[in-house]
This record gives sequence, C-alpha cells and structure tokens, in this order.
Amino acid sequence: MTHLSPPSQASYKLTSPSPNLPKETTNRILPGADHQGVMVVFLVFLAFCLSAVDGQFPRVCSTEAAFHTKTCCPLWKDKSPCGSLSGRGRCRNWLNLHGNKIPLNSDDRLDWPRYYYENTCECHGNYSGFDCGDCKFGHHGEKCDRKKVVLRRELRELTFLEQKRLFSYLALAKTTKCRDFVILSTGDRFHQETYRFVDASLYDVFAWMHYYSMKPILVNGTFNPNKNFAHQGPVFPGWHRLNLLFLERQIQLMTGDEDFAIPYYDWRGEKNCSICTDELLGTNDAQAVLSPYSHFSFWKAICSGFDFPDEYCPLADEEYKLERLHRKPGTTPYAPNLPTYEDVDNALKLEKLDTPPFNETSRHSFRNSLEGFLSPDGVTLKRSLHNLVHIYLGGTMSQIPISSNDPIFILHHSFIDKIFETWIAKYNKSPDDFPENNLMGQGPNDCATPYFPCYKNKDLIYSSTKFGYKFSSFLRKPPMGRRNYQ
Repeated sequence: MTHLSPPSQASYKLTSPSPNLPKETTNRILPGADHQGVMVVFLVFLAFCLSAVDGQFPRVCSTEAAFHTKTCCPLWKDKSPCGSLSGRGRCRNWLNLHGNKIPLNSDDRLDWPRYYYENTCECHGNYSGFDCGDCKFGHHGEKCDRKKVVLRRELRELTFLEQKRLFSYLALAKTTKCRDFVILSTGDRFHQETYRFVDASLYDVFAWMHYYSMKPILVNGTFNPNKNFAHQGPVFPGWHRLNLLFLERQIQLMTGDEDFAIPYYDWRGEKNCSICTDELLGTNDAQAVLSPYSHFSFWKAICSGFDFPDEYCPLADEEYKLERLHRKPGTTPYAPNLPTYEDVDNALKLEKLDTPPFNETSRHSFRNSLEGFLSPDGVTLKRSLHNLVHIYLGGTMSQIPISSNDPIFILHHSFIDKIFETWIAKYNKSPDDFPENNLMGQGPNDCATPYFPCYKNKDLIYSSTKFGYKFSSFLRKPPMGRRNYQ
C-alpha cells in the first residue's frame, strides 16, 4: 500500500463561542497549520471520493457560518439550498419538531444532529444526500428515476477477476481522501476548543462512523460505558445495514461501477476461517501480524491507539501512531469455534425484533441473539452469532469500536444483514415492528447516528430490495440432509 500524505492535510478547530450553542460550546472553524490543505483532494489511481451521500461531517458544513447558524443546507448545482429551485428538496428546521434542548455537559450525538445543526436538507422523492445532490439507495441517474438492484454474493462465489476487483476497490477506498466528508477528532469531549475536523479516506470515514457511534454516551457529565448508538439495543441490525449501504454507495460513485455490491462471508459451521488466506483476507503469524503478502498487510486502523471515553479519535491525523491491522482466528479460549448452521436456524425462530429491557440481557429477542449476547435458544445469556465471530477472529476484529477497520468486518456484517433480511421476509416485518423504547438514540423515530439526511431507525426494517440490493442463495456445502435457508 502506498502511504499517502503527511499527517493532517486538513484540520479544522472549534475555537470561538456562538450565541446559538450552550455557553461552553465553541464553534469557529479555522484552517490548521496547512492552509492549502483545506481544499486539497488527493488523486489516487486518478479517482475521487465523489458526490455526497449520507455521512457526517460534510466538509461544506464544517464552516464558521454553518456552526453559528446551526445550518447544513448546502447549495446544489442550481445555486439554491438543497436544490430547492429544482425541486430536489428544502432546508427544514427541526427544532419545532423535537423541541427539547440538549442538556449542558451532555453528548454531542443526542437527538442527532441537533447539537451541530438544527436546519438540514429534507429531500423529496428519490433524491437524497446532505445537499439532496444524490439519489436514495438503489436509484441512479440525474433525476434519480432509474431503479437498480445489485446482487450481494458470497465471497467465494466471485470469480478470480471479481475478487481482484473487490480488493482493488477497497485499496482505492482506503487510499482516496474524501472531498465531501471530514471526521471529528477531540482531545477532550468536555472541552469543545479541542474539537477539530480532519481529512480521512473514504474507508476511514466508514470505519470512523462505527467508532463514533460506539463511544459511551455522555449525560450530565457522566459516561455510561454500556450505552451507545449502534449496539446493545433494537437499532443494531438496522444501523449496520445503513453503515454498509453508505460504503457500498460511495464505492459505486468512486469507481463508476453501479454493479458493485458488498460480498458476504458465510461462516456457518466452519472449523476455521477459510477466507483468511493471502489470496483473500490474509493469513497472520503467531503475533497476529498479517502476512506481507496480504492485500491488507500495511493497512492502519483509524482511531486506534487510545480508547478513552472522553476523547474522539485523538490520533486521526497521525498515521504513524496508528496500529496496523492484526488478526488471530481461533485462539481465544472462550471462542474456539464459529457459529453453526443450527445457531442461525434457531435465532430465526425468534419472532420479536427485541424485548424489554432492550439491552444485552433481553430474552426471546431476535436482535439480542443475532447481536450475540443471547444464545439462539432465546433464553441463555452467552456469546453467540455476531459477537462470537468478532471474538473468534481476534485482533482488530475483537476490538469492537475499531473493528470496522478490518475489511473482514464488511463481509461478516453483510452476512449478518443477510440473516436479518431472511428474518424480515420470514415474518413479513415492517417499520411497525420496531419496538417503542426509551434508549437514547434508539427510539423508532430517532435519526440513526451519524447520517445525513435523517434515516429513522424504524425505516430500516424493509426488504433489502427497497435499498437497492438483494442476496444470492449461495449453498456452501451444508451437512448432508440439511436444507439451507435462502
């Protein structure tokens, strides 16, 4: 892998107070030491991170004016906010809809995205993106009127050339700096003067979203390490579905390949990680270091090195301090094996998405079994499915906040999404089946953090074809006499 640039090609700091924010909040955005770096877009393999889709933070909204007015309604090509003159969308104020104010000394992600922006684009029809400049997932064309459904296949269904194309696309995503998005880094979440916005590659923006959403929730000056915005509650399957959709769509835009679809890894019943070869995801040595012949041997993990609850990704622009990816499948004593066919079949027997208290102790909960705090029997609290795979793979994957840095994460979660999709179809589930709850950021009508425009948590319980993809019915040699689910 080619190492790109010196650290901090673009860095923006929060430094001056705003009357529109709580007294201790600061919001002036100034260029860092490298003033020319603010607008630099690195050309890697002659490609860009093209066009805005759904992510945080849009560079165009990381400005002094945006934070003073708490407004992220960028001008589209017609020079109107959110493309309003062209009928693409409008700039909407959400304050009257929500009403409540975010308490002082509380989390910047509460009631997303109102800590930063109270005015954002509301897109019409099939338009989407933070400026309504793109299309909803599964739609293409200037008017977003062309529907397309891509096929997500098992990694080993792909031809040799298709596998090579996948790895080249991932390399491109890892080494291409995003023109439209920056990531948030802080020295101290209690002091907004330490907040700054830093350049990152497309893949690192994707990995950062997972990290950012997983940080402990801060309320009235106290951190709750057991609560976050992506796990341990009913949002788990939908949030990760949206996370993969973001990456899939961005790679389609970056490469111009509308047929690109994220593959999945069917790990059921495997005695070892069969895709952990240098031809695919990479082997490792006894110290968990990936082989130099792996496609990912020199990848660094964004937001690695420190995991203090009062910081966000403090080393984001210091690549030399970041950890290399590492992996050590099957060496954790309490996770010696991958989940079985029966584990998946039994989890699919649980009809309710989630049950009170909507956390890691919920029983008879499909979500809790899928996430892996609950045995697929629906009663016994023990590691299973999603969590078991993370622990089994070890290394970076077992460090859940930064696990998305390892590309095996997207293959694993694509299969988790396939199980979720199978459950939706089996019981004809819809947004009405998302349970009411009082978890912060996990209510049915809460916006998924940190995406633009707002995706309500409940609206991710639709058939995958609504979002422009479906899964293959790959049969990976199940045991004799067993019928594999489609």
